Amino acid sequence: MREELRVDGLAEPISHFTDAVRAGGFLFVSGIVAVDGEGRLVGDDDVVAQTRQVFENMRTVLEAGGCGFADVVKVTVFLTDIDDRPLINPVRRDVFGVTRPASTLVEVPRLAVPGAKVEIECVALVP
Repeated sequence: MREELRVDGLAEPISHFTDAVRAGGFLFVSGIVAVDGEGRLVGDDDVVAQTRQVFENMRTVLEAGGCGFADVVKVTVFLTDIDDRPLINPVRRDVFGVTRPASTLVEVPRLAVPGAKVEIECVALVP
């Protein structure tokens, strides 16, 4: 069974995708950037503020899919500057607590939303 999720309160996707797909006991969360419900970038040029917004948006998607951060088994982080990694790590620790998902970090030249410095996607095990 496959179920597409569009989550109330989040910005409309900028391309042909949905916020998450629940399938095979997992929730696959699309890449999330730091935008508000209207699609406006949050956090200006501050990667920490952007990362906090990304995780708030992710919390909303996870909850809509019946999950929480403790259920996340894999994250992929895209940064426009790999040197920002030490800045966002404390935010990740705050969000995940003792849970340590598998993780991949990739530096990219830019993201789809102008000014975005970080994008994060995840896969969660649906309890």
